[in-house]
Amino acid sequence: MRLFHKGFLTYGLGRLVGKALLGLLALAGPAIADPVRVLAFGDSLTQGYGLVAQEGFVPQLDAWVDEHGAEATIVNAGVSGDTTAGGAARIDWSLTPDIGAMILTLGGNDMLRGLDPSAARENLDAILQSAQARELPVLVVGMTAPGNFGPEYKQAFDAMYPDLAQAYGALYFEDFFAGLGAGDPSELQRYFQPDGIHPNAEGVGLIVDALGPKVLELIARANAQER
Repeated sequence: MRLFHKGFLTYGLGRLVGKALLGLLALAGPAIADPVRVLAFGDSLTQGYGLVAQEGFVPQLDAWVDEHGAEATIVNAGVSGDTTAGGAARIDWSLTPDIGAMILTLGGNDMLRGLDPSAARENLDAILQSAQARELPVLVVGMTAPGNFGPEYKQAFDAMYPDLAQAYGALYFEDFFAGLGAGDPSELQRYFQPDGIHPNAEGVGLIVDALGPKVLELIARANAQER
Protein backbone atom coordinates (compact mmCIF):
# COMPACT_ATOMS: atom_id res chain seq x y z
CA MET A 1 0.00 0.00 0.00
CA ARG A 2 1.44 3.43 -1.03
CA LEU A 3 1.33 6.00 1.76
CA PHE A 4 1.84 9.03 -0.56
CA HIS A 5 0.00 9.73 -3.75
CA LYS A 6 2.26 11.24 -6.44
CA GLY A 7 0.22 14.48 -6.60
CA PHE A 8 0.25 14.85 -2.83
CA LEU A 9 4.00 14.37 -2.76
CA THR A 10 4.48 17.08 -5.41
CA TYR A 11 2.19 19.45 -3.51
CA GLY A 12 4.07 18.80 -0.27
CA LEU A 13 7.43 19.47 -1.87
CA GLY A 14 6.10 22.65 -3.41
CA ARG A 15 4.96 23.92 -0.03
CA LEU A 16 8.35 23.15 1.51
CA VAL A 17 10.19 24.96 -1.29
CA GLY A 18 7.83 27.93 -1.00
CA LYS A 19 8.40 28.19 2.74
CA ALA A 20 12.15 28.00 2.23
CA LEU A 21 12.05 30.84 -0.28
CA LEU A 22 9.95 32.97 2.05
CA GLY A 23 12.46 32.34 4.81
CA LEU A 24 15.36 33.43 2.62
CA LEU A 25 13.52 36.60 1.62
CA ALA A 26 12.82 37.41 5.25
CA LEU A 27 16.48 36.98 6.13
CA ALA A 28 17.47 39.23 3.25
CA GLY A 29 15.57 42.12 4.83
CA PRO A 30 13.55 44.85 3.09
CA ALA A 31 13.81 45.30 -0.66
CA ILE A 32 16.34 47.87 -1.83
CA ALA A 33 14.63 50.86 -3.43
CA ASP A 34 15.56 51.82 -6.95
CA PRO A 35 17.87 54.85 -7.25
CA VAL A 36 15.89 58.09 -7.42
CA ARG A 37 15.66 59.49 -10.95
CA VAL A 38 16.40 63.21 -11.04
CA LEU A 39 15.21 65.17 -14.08
CA ALA A 40 17.73 67.81 -15.19
CA PHE A 41 15.31 70.18 -16.93
CA GLY A 42 17.02 72.91 -18.90
CA ASP A 43 18.51 74.18 -22.15
CA SER A 44 21.81 73.66 -23.99
CA LEU A 45 23.81 74.10 -20.78
CA THR A 46 22.04 71.05 -19.42
CA GLN A 47 21.96 69.18 -22.72
CA GLY A 48 25.75 69.39 -23.13
CA TYR A 49 26.02 71.46 -26.29
CA GLY A 50 29.34 71.19 -28.13
CA LEU A 51 30.74 68.42 -25.91
CA VAL A 52 31.20 64.70 -26.39
CA ALA A 53 28.59 62.78 -24.41
CA GLN A 54 30.63 61.89 -21.33
CA GLU A 55 31.88 65.48 -20.89
CA GLY A 56 28.42 67.07 -20.70
CA PHE A 57 26.75 68.46 -17.61
CA VAL A 58 24.46 65.50 -16.94
CA PRO A 59 27.05 62.72 -17.32
CA GLN A 60 29.56 64.61 -15.17
CA LEU A 61 26.92 65.32 -12.52
CA ASP A 62 25.74 61.71 -12.59
CA ALA A 63 29.32 60.52 -12.03
CA TRP A 64 29.83 63.12 -9.26
CA VAL A 65 26.81 62.03 -7.21
CA ASP A 66 27.82 58.39 -7.67
CA GLU A 67 31.34 59.15 -6.40
CA HIS A 68 29.80 60.82 -3.35
CA GLY A 69 27.71 57.79 -2.45
CA ALA A 70 24.28 58.95 -3.60
CA GLU A 71 21.87 56.41 -5.09
CA ALA A 72 20.51 58.41 -8.01
CA THR A 73 20.34 58.65 -11.78
CA ILE A 74 20.42 62.06 -13.46
CA VAL A 75 18.11 62.17 -16.50
CA ASN A 76 19.03 64.59 -19.30
CA ALA A 77 16.02 66.75 -20.22
CA GLY A 78 18.04 69.60 -21.71
CA VAL A 79 16.92 71.04 -25.04
CA SER A 80 19.28 73.37 -26.89
CA GLY A 81 17.77 76.79 -27.50
CA ASP A 82 14.88 76.20 -25.12
CA THR A 83 13.33 79.15 -23.30
CA THR A 84 11.20 79.14 -20.17
CA ALA A 85 8.14 79.18 -22.46
CA GLY A 86 9.37 76.02 -24.18
CA GLY A 87 9.98 74.42 -20.81
CA ALA A 88 6.48 75.27 -19.61
CA ALA A 89 5.07 73.68 -22.78
CA ARG A 90 6.90 70.37 -22.28
CA ILE A 91 7.03 69.98 -18.51
CA ASP A 92 3.95 67.81 -18.10
CA TRP A 93 5.12 65.08 -20.45
CA SER A 94 8.70 65.36 -19.18
CA LEU A 95 7.69 64.55 -15.60
CA THR A 96 7.04 60.87 -16.18
CA PRO A 97 5.92 58.69 -13.23
CA ASP A 98 9.46 57.37 -12.66
CA ILE A 99 10.86 60.84 -11.90
CA GLY A 100 11.49 61.50 -8.20
CA ALA A 101 13.01 65.00 -8.24
CA MET A 102 13.88 67.84 -10.61
CA ILE A 103 16.74 70.28 -11.20
CA LEU A 104 15.41 73.39 -12.95
CA THR A 105 18.02 75.24 -15.03
CA LEU A 106 16.09 77.37 -17.50
CA GLY A 107 16.19 81.08 -18.32
CA GLY A 108 19.52 81.64 -20.06
CA ASN A 109 17.98 81.91 -23.52
CA ASP A 110 15.30 84.30 -22.26
CA MET A 111 18.10 86.51 -20.98
CA LEU A 112 20.17 86.30 -24.18
CA ARG A 113 17.13 87.37 -26.20
CA GLY A 114 16.15 90.11 -23.79
CA LEU A 115 12.73 88.56 -23.19
CA ASP A 116 10.49 90.07 -20.53
CA PRO A 117 11.48 88.77 -17.07
CA SER A 118 7.84 88.87 -15.95
CA ALA A 119 6.94 86.39 -18.70
CA ALA A 120 9.89 84.20 -17.74
CA ARG A 121 8.74 84.28 -14.11
CA GLU A 122 5.25 83.14 -15.14
CA ASN A 123 6.71 80.27 -17.15
CA LEU A 124 8.98 79.14 -14.33
CA ASP A 125 6.03 79.39 -11.98
CA ALA A 126 4.04 77.06 -14.26
CA ILE A 127 6.90 74.55 -14.29
CA LEU A 128 7.14 74.61 -10.51
CA GLN A 129 3.38 74.19 -10.21
CA SER A 130 3.60 70.99 -12.25
CA ALA A 131 6.34 69.65 -9.99
CA GLN A 132 4.41 70.63 -6.88
CA ALA A 133 1.29 68.84 -8.14
CA ARG A 134 3.39 65.66 -8.28
CA GLU A 135 4.93 66.37 -4.86
CA LEU A 136 8.44 66.39 -6.34
CA PRO A 137 11.33 68.12 -4.58
CA VAL A 138 13.00 70.69 -6.81
CA LEU A 139 16.35 72.45 -6.98
CA VAL A 140 16.06 75.85 -8.67
CA VAL A 141 19.35 76.90 -10.28
CA GLY A 142 19.52 80.63 -10.88
CA MET A 143 21.14 82.74 -13.56
CA THR A 144 22.40 86.30 -13.35
CA ALA A 145 21.76 88.80 -16.13
CA PRO A 146 24.48 91.16 -17.35
CA GLY A 147 23.86 94.89 -17.31
CA ASN A 148 23.22 95.12 -21.07
CA PHE A 149 19.47 95.58 -20.69
CA GLY A 150 19.65 98.03 -17.80
CA PRO A 151 19.48 97.75 -14.01
CA GLU A 152 15.71 97.21 -13.86
CA TYR A 153 15.89 94.23 -16.20
CA LYS A 154 18.79 92.72 -14.25
CA GLN A 155 17.05 93.18 -10.91
CA ALA A 156 13.81 91.60 -12.15
CA PHE A 157 15.57 88.71 -13.87
CA ASP A 158 17.98 87.86 -11.05
CA ALA A 159 15.26 88.04 -8.39
CA MET A 160 12.80 85.63 -9.97
CA TYR A 161 14.84 82.54 -9.06
CA PRO A 162 15.19 83.03 -5.28
CA ASP A 163 11.63 84.40 -5.09
CA LEU A 164 10.11 81.35 -6.78
CA ALA A 165 12.31 78.91 -4.87
CA GLN A 166 11.12 80.42 -1.60
CA ALA A 167 7.47 80.45 -2.72
CA TYR A 168 7.57 76.73 -3.54
CA GLY A 169 9.84 75.60 -0.73
CA ALA A 170 12.44 74.48 -3.26
CA LEU A 171 16.18 74.25 -2.81
CA TYR A 172 18.06 77.12 -4.42
CA PHE A 173 21.51 77.56 -5.97
CA GLU A 174 22.34 81.14 -6.85
CA ASP A 175 24.05 80.82 -10.25
CA PHE A 176 24.68 77.97 -12.67
CA PHE A 177 28.15 79.41 -13.38
CA ALA A 178 29.10 79.99 -9.73
CA GLY A 179 31.73 77.25 -9.83
CA LEU A 180 33.77 79.19 -12.38
CA GLY A 181 34.44 81.96 -9.88
CA ALA A 182 33.94 85.70 -10.05
CA GLY A 183 37.28 86.79 -11.45
CA ASP A 184 38.21 88.77 -14.54
CA PRO A 185 35.87 87.67 -17.38
CA SER A 186 38.84 87.37 -19.72
CA GLU A 187 40.44 84.90 -17.31
CA LEU A 188 37.25 82.84 -17.13
CA GLN A 189 37.17 82.36 -20.91
CA ARG A 190 39.51 79.40 -20.59
CA TYR A 191 36.55 77.48 -19.17
CA PHE A 192 34.36 78.17 -22.19
CA GLN A 193 34.04 76.92 -25.72
CA PRO A 194 34.93 79.35 -28.55
CA ASP A 195 31.37 80.75 -28.56
CA GLY A 196 31.99 82.23 -25.09
CA ILE A 197 28.58 80.97 -23.91
CA HIS A 198 28.84 77.24 -23.34
CA PRO A 199 31.37 75.80 -20.88
CA ASN A 200 34.01 73.34 -22.03
CA ALA A 201 34.58 70.02 -20.26
CA GLU A 202 36.84 71.60 -17.62
CA GLY A 203 34.30 74.34 -16.99
CA VAL A 204 31.50 71.81 -16.62
CA GLY A 205 33.60 69.95 -14.06
CA LEU A 206 33.95 73.10 -11.94
CA ILE A 207 30.23 73.84 -12.28
CA VAL A 208 29.38 70.32 -11.14
CA ASP A 209 31.77 70.51 -8.17
CA ALA A 210 30.01 73.66 -6.95
CA LEU A 211 26.46 72.51 -7.63
CA GLY A 212 26.93 68.92 -6.50
CA PRO A 213 26.33 69.39 -2.73
CA LYS A 214 22.93 70.98 -3.45
CA VAL A 215 22.06 68.05 -5.69
CA LEU A 216 22.91 65.70 -2.82
CA GLU A 217 20.44 67.65 -0.67
CA LEU A 218 17.82 67.25 -3.38
CA ILE A 219 18.39 63.49 -3.56
CA ALA A 220 18.14 63.25 0.23
CA ARG A 221 14.78 65.05 0.12
CA ALA A 222 13.52 62.70 -2.58
CA ASN A 223 14.60 59.62 -0.63
CA ALA A 224 13.00 60.95 2.56
CA GLN A 225 9.67 61.40 0.78
CA GLU A 226 9.70 57.79 -0.44
CA ARG A 227 10.04 56.36 3.06
